[in-house]
Amino acid sequence: MSSNNLITLHRWLLSDTHKNMENKLEMANLLSGIALACKITNNAIKRAGFESNFGLAGITNVHSEDVKKLDIIANDAFKMALKSTREVFCMVSEEEDSIIPVSQSQAGNYVVAFDPLDGSSNLDCNVSVGSIFSIWPKVSKEGHNYSNEDVLRKGRDMTAAGYALYGSATMLVLTFGQGVYGFTLDNHIGEFVLTHIEMRIRTKGSIYSINEGNSVFWDKGTQEYVKAIKSGADGRAPYSSRYIGSMVSDIHRTLLYGGIFMYPGDTKSPNGKLRYLYEVAPLSFIMEQAAGKSTNGTSPCLDMVPKSIHERVPVFMGSPACIDELLTFQKKFNHNHNNPQHEKDN
Repeated sequence: MSSNNLITLHRWLLSDTHKNMENKLEMANLLSGIALACKITNNAIKRAGFESNFGLAGITNVHSEDVKKLDIIANDAFKMALKSTREVFCMVSEEEDSIIPVSQSQAGNYVVAFDPLDGSSNLDCNVSVGSIFSIWPKVSKEGHNYSNEDVLRKGRDMTAAGYALYGSATMLVLTFGQGVYGFTLDNHIGEFVLTHIEMRIRTKGSIYSINEGNSVFWDKGTQEYVKAIKSGADGRAPYSSRYIGSMVSDIHRTLLYGGIFMYPGDTKSPNGKLRYLYEVAPLSFIMEQAAGKSTNGTSPCLDMVPKSIHERVPVFMGSPACIDELLTFQKKFNHNHNNPQHEKDN
């Protein structure tokens, strides 16, 4: 790319591309804060070996998961950077058990949910990890008292969503509901630069991504679908299997190459393991904006309304033809609305 054509994230946010966006300046400020948090997190990951920041912090989070030192650094970076924008009304983090308040002097009009460091269990072996965020306008109209109504929102009501990927290159991929755009961090100038315009997933792919170690616990529909695509049923070429175990990495590959990502519910975890507000919802928004599909096995993920801030849901997302085929298997083999707990109880 010629240096004459470089468009930084900040320049893009203020460009005529978003001339019809409501509260354009506020959103640009908010996204600049998120970009700062991603830069801080990226730098912490790159220097973790030198500063002894790999490994466990010696505590567990609200999900009873071991917390890494870098989880804490990333979480603090997101909270600090978001509060400093003065655009945030309240926040939800994967690392904290309740809604995070923002002081009235710093409060704005948006609710932000985030997973500060997705895939952190892979950090010590140098696997790509990421950050995920979702943004909604606040609901509360009077005073500074937030409520569950501000946070427990349908995914389709989001204003914006995105993810950062910390890998061979550091990328920020986001949408405002008008297409998906990707920015790559230029370490020489310290800026995210537009590199991927109007990203769109292939109509059909040949890669499937799922933790097959759980296959004995899957519902019948998922088992039969995976069996069909990996065996080359109906004379077609078998799909290739790619599973990293870091959701951002797996979704990013699916977005670029096509195919399907799956984390179903099963008899061990009937609702799956992925959280709705800051994992499934934002990545489903991106996938749909890139002409893909996302479902919980019976309905679009973006139409779901969570009952708690850390609610887990099953998810299948990717190329539309792949999702459509999956749903035919779900409908054919699962007679209890995709609830593997029913099979376990019987």
